[in-house]
Amino acid sequence: MIKTRSGREQALAEREQLFIEATRQQLCNEGLLGIQMAAIARSCNFATGTLYHHFASKEDLLMAVCTELTVTRREYFKRVADSSLSSRDKMMGFSVAFALFAQHHPEHFRLEQYVMTDVVWQAASTHRRDQLLEAHQPIGRMVEGVVQEAMDNGELESHGNAPLTFSVGQWAMTIGMHTLIHAEGILNMYALNDPYRMLLRHVQLQLNAMQWQPLAENPFDDAALNSKVSELCNALFGDLCSDKSGCLNLDSDRACG
Repeated sequence: MIKTRSGREQALAEREQLFIEATRQQLCNEGLLGIQMAAIARSCNFATGTLYHHFASKEDLLMAVCTELTVTRREYFKRVADSSLSSRDKMMGFSVAFALFAQHHPEHFRLEQYVMTDVVWQAASTHRRDQLLEAHQPIGRMVEGVVQEAMDNGELESHGNAPLTFSVGQWAMTIGMHTLIHAEGILNMYALNDPYRMLLRHVQLQLNAMQWQPLAENPFDDAALNSKVSELCNALFGDLCSDKSGCLNLDSDRACG
């Protein structure tokens, strides 16, 4: 039996969504340190107490925004997981998906870094933390499925390890590179102006080191990498890369344009 929402429940859900969207807008305009509960409530034409009725603290509100954006990121990954690409190209596709999402929603990566810090995580309610973890879980399952596919097809030797252990390194590299990209000035100080190229090159090198078939003949061949990324973007994100402002540029730490 399908349980439908009552009118009151629907109204509460719509109001909560309104607060989340207003917070996202303030996040883009004012940054993390500019988030103010009173200003968010006022922008939605509600009293501050009404906002606290939905979110017990600013940490809970930020956790809810992060959860909402994680669901959006999940759609990028789903395109990869549902594609007919080879398992190795899917692993590259996941990194491209993460990079494109970070370019299209830069506020999400900064917010996720913030809410994952111990002081914010512990201050949020268990309910809101669980919601965020649940939103992340399908992404991990998608990646796990691709690794298992590679093992089943004889493209990757398991060596007795669980599938997700083969993706942790790529995950860590991706998170780490985006941390450097968003720390303004760090990469420029060392004249490292093509972080996405470096990231995807290292992904290729790591996949080769795991003997994930088919091996990339020369991971340092920039033309081949350009071609591969272009192929993946066209196959998976053609609608998002239809103009230069939405594409992934390997020669800059910003979107094309």
